[in-house]
Amino acid sequence: MPPMPTIDSDAHVVETEHTWDYLEPADMKYRPAIVRPAGESAREYWLIDGKIRGLARQVITAQQFEAISQRAGRRMDTPQATRDMENVPARLDHMDRLGVDIQVLYPTIFIEQVSDNPDIEIALCKAYNRWLADLWRQGQGRLRWICMLPFLAMDVALEELQFAKDHGACGVFMRGFEGPRPITDPYFFPLYERMAAEKLAVGVHVGNGNPWLADAVSKFNGGGSFMRFRVPVFGAFWSVIQAEVPRQFPDLHFHFAEAAAQWIPYLLKDLRRRWSAQGKRLPDYPMKDYNLYVACQTDDDVAYILGYSGEDNLVIGTDYGHNDQSTDIEAVATLREQGAISASQFEKIVYHNPKALFAL
Repeated sequence: MPPMPTIDSDAHVVETEHTWDYLEPADMKYRPAIVRPAGESAREYWLIDGKIRGLARQVITAQQFEAISQRAGRRMDTPQATRDMENVPARLDHMDRLGVDIQVLYPTIFIEQVSDNPDIEIALCKAYNRWLADLWRQGQGRLRWICMLPFLAMDVALEELQFAKDHGACGVFMRGFEGPRPITDPYFFPLYERMAAEKLAVGVHVGNGNPWLADAVSKFNGGGSFMRFRVPVFGAFWSVIQAEVPRQFPDLHFHFAEAAAQWIPYLLKDLRRRWSAQGKRLPDYPMKDYNLYVACQTDDDVAYILGYSGEDNLVIGTDYGHNDQSTDIEAVATLREQGAISASQFEKIVYHNPKALFAL
């Protein structure tokens, strides 16, 4: 009997200058450029439409990557050619060594809004999707991906959805806030209807698509990336249940990624209390009833969380390609070796649950 496949539900591509070679000729005027602001020695950023629009990459050597991994106590180091997707066979080989059969690829640049100009957003989303479609073609079925849609132009977004579906996408990237709108806004309902029909998941990833809000929280001491990027994930999870969006789209699946899972018990307790005060009853396992999946981390108390989430709605991601508090490229192996959960629970988290989530 062959071994059970494993699925990494949150891996990354790190965009490079090559990504924008997929821009249409008429859109080359929107091509992002990498810049290193004065005073920065270890970070480079994307310049889009005259504005710095987020981190492009850290300028980091293999030795520095190794040192970071040693300090963190978990593996973060990935070869540059595999992070940048300049060598797809090398990426697949590294996946083999990590014991991962399929990666679901999320972007890096789109963690923040790339432009408030619809024409630029359309151009960059299309280029990104065509780059990922090419990577999927090279990936022998092992590189599935989360597409980018230009939410500033919903008619174009709906058209682009079909291209992505036809070329290996298994979900749509969304941030807790998309411009002035939370993801529960009815503006997105036509998209959700199409996504449900096409079996494409909502990939709610760490990020913030509202520049005003992102800038506001980053100005407070202690706010930093947690307030800016992670809190919107928790808020989106709570809001999706509170607004009962899944009742309107019962076939739509949601993935909450890169924000760990230890918050699940608190939010479900909060919702249960609120609902009881309103004379309503929250389902015993709302994540299962509402098709909500959360990516856990190996330092979460997974056995405890399962008592609230149920066994069918946790997945795991490695954050491959990044080097932050969520990154653990050996997460699949570590989860198995810890022995804190049963073999059947492990199999659900690394295979059965993500397979159902992304309709793989």
